[in-house]
Amino acid sequence: MENKNFPTLFSPLGIGNFTVKNRIAMAPTDISSANADGSVNQRVITFHEEVAKGGTGFIIVGASTPDKATGRPTATCIALDEDPLIPGLASLAEGMHRHGARCAVQIQHPGRQAAWPRKGLFSATDMVAHLPGSAGHEVVYADSFAQGKSIRELSIEEIYDLIEKFGEAAWRCQQAGFDAVELHGAHGYLIAQFMTPFVNKRNDRFGGTFIDRMRFPLEIIDRIKLKCGPDYPVGIRYSAVEYVDGGRELEESVRIAELMEKHGAAWIDVSMGIFEAPGPTMDPMYYPQGWATFAAEEMKKTVHIPIITTHSLRDPKFCEQILAEGKADMVGLSRQLVADQYWANKAARGESENIRKCISCLVGCWQESLMIKREMRCAINPAVGDERFIHVEPAKKVYQVAVVGGGPAGMEAARLAAIRGHKVTIFEKSKELGGAILYCCTVPGFAKMKWYADWERRQIAKLGVEVKYGTEPGIKDLKAFDVVLVASGAKNVKPDIPGINNDFVLAYQDVLRCTTKSCEYWPEGGKEPPVETGDTVLIWGDYFGTINAAEKLGQKGKKVYIVTENKEFAEWYDPVHRDVMMKRFNGNNGEGLNMKAFAHPVTFLNNSTVVEIGTKGDVIVMDSAFNRTTVKVDNVVLSLVERDESVYQDCLKEGIPVQEIGDAHFVKNLRHAVFEGANAALTLDEDLTLNANRTLVSNLPTDDRMK
Repeated sequence: MENKNFPTLFSPLGIGNFTVKNRIAMAPTDISSANADGSVNQRVITFHEEVAKGGTGFIIVGASTPDKATGRPTATCIALDEDPLIPGLASLAEGMHRHGARCAVQIQHPGRQAAWPRKGLFSATDMVAHLPGSAGHEVVYADSFAQGKSIRELSIEEIYDLIEKFGEAAWRCQQAGFDAVELHGAHGYLIAQFMTPFVNKRNDRFGGTFIDRMRFPLEIIDRIKLKCGPDYPVGIRYSAVEYVDGGRELEESVRIAELMEKHGAAWIDVSMGIFEAPGPTMDPMYYPQGWATFAAEEMKKTVHIPIITTHSLRDPKFCEQILAEGKADMVGLSRQLVADQYWANKAARGESENIRKCISCLVGCWQESLMIKREMRCAINPAVGDERFIHVEPAKKVYQVAVVGGGPAGMEAARLAAIRGHKVTIFEKSKELGGAILYCCTVPGFAKMKWYADWERRQIAKLGVEVKYGTEPGIKDLKAFDVVLVASGAKNVKPDIPGINNDFVLAYQDVLRCTTKSCEYWPEGGKEPPVETGDTVLIWGDYFGTINAAEKLGQKGKKVYIVTENKEFAEWYDPVHRDVMMKRFNGNNGEGLNMKAFAHPVTFLNNSTVVEIGTKGDVIVMDSAFNRTTVKVDNVVLSLVERDESVYQDCLKEGIPVQEIGDAHFVKNLRHAVFEGANAALTLDEDLTLNANRTLVSNLPTDDRMK
């Protein structure tokens, strides 16, 4: 039966010897959540089963190594190198099949980009690799500095041994009941290292000419067909454009698609980039939706097997258009299905507004998980990696809950508390929910953050949460509630230096305020416009507000100086975002981006602080060696923040059960705020009390309830 909302998206498609029920694929996603030996556990099964339950037609389980001894793409990826792993893999396949999905396993050897082991790595060619955005980045200890990883060339004998291991891995997937396998030839991992002229400098049968560079994946496909039979489907994922000098361009990628089809590949999964250029590989917030589909469209002109397009696909309507126009046969969603495993179901029901869109932040799913050898999380979906949030149960005891502050921590706490049956009131001092997220609306490339704010605001409205706008509650107001969650965020800091109160000294919020005069979430309209700065601006601080203000002002043609007390600016930032940011701040752009470049490169004054601001804009900056520099500017923008604990302390003094969440507790990032809000809401239950750490706890064990 045709879906009236998105007829092409929900039409069937034949792949190899099987049919998928819709055109939605989960692009291979490494959740790094297997056991230490690479065996499948319940967490791996649960995550993928939820994606299948959510209606995704074809699920490609990501990044599974054929040889864990020589290369794991992440520390706890799935392994395929031993027969005793087959039963766990079978349970994983069954978990997806019982909800109507077809499934494959992506076989990936990372080669030079292994997260484990850290040393003794190999590639197509000898090299020294420096890949800070990769999970296989060089580990640099506190008293060390980066030197690059030394990588050795594989011998012919070792290559054929790996080909055999790929074949064995595929056979195990077939025995476990998977419908197909996919080879990972993208992003600079081992197969890609042989395919790309950028890495492969060999002059034997596995390098040199085009066909010799393709020999490694072709031999693997042949070996899989030998072990699994000619009809067992094998797909391949590779980067259409690598965006490095000497890397692969689209013209060669079209030739590769034709060659792979000729040699029996069942589908082509089109990706982008190599980790020397991490921007197009991981496409952070800067990259627009569907920016890479042009490559799939070009390949589809020459091959007949299905083409999957990926990269920053979020909206069902946008995906439907891609398919209806014949630019690809399937849409591959990765991080979007991490943020919302039920994307397909919501789209099929015509409930696109209920989709929790991925904001491409790369914090939960990369920076704070896979990159540092942890299991995957999601900044905006606490249920990823924490099954407590999949089936949220009603509270055994209902409370009157005050949430002070309507930013991400406060909204998530209110949403989950309301779902559990509590009576929730949000006190928001402005006239709009969203908090710090709202200062991204006017920043080029960062407006995706508003997607999450909008989703939270819609959920809060549907749940009937009371919101008191333009209100800062006093202690008498808060005494009327059973419990108070303080989510008042961070407060601006104004250092006590000469000239700090000059009228040309602004807060970062003054520069970043949304320009929309009427907004559906602003009850009374008439927002105060942002302040227009002069042509030269000094931003003092090392915070998200600094980045956002510099992005906005730099793209408007302003000359920007940034003063930071740290050795390098934004060392704490996700390295993929930072790579693109630094290229833009230097007057260039991220690879594959078409954003307006800065007219003037940003000037960084590191290891420094401001000691005086003159009345005529003469700013005196002092570095760690006490050297002073004077910078002439039109405006100074302060981006110095600290937690605001005033409400929390007042509640403690009055004996009100209270907890700080988000930036009010610790200034960090969105994932931190959302998780603290979610955990606080889950804590609200019977026996609620403050423990000796001044943290809310509930459902106390019998021993602790006895008096």
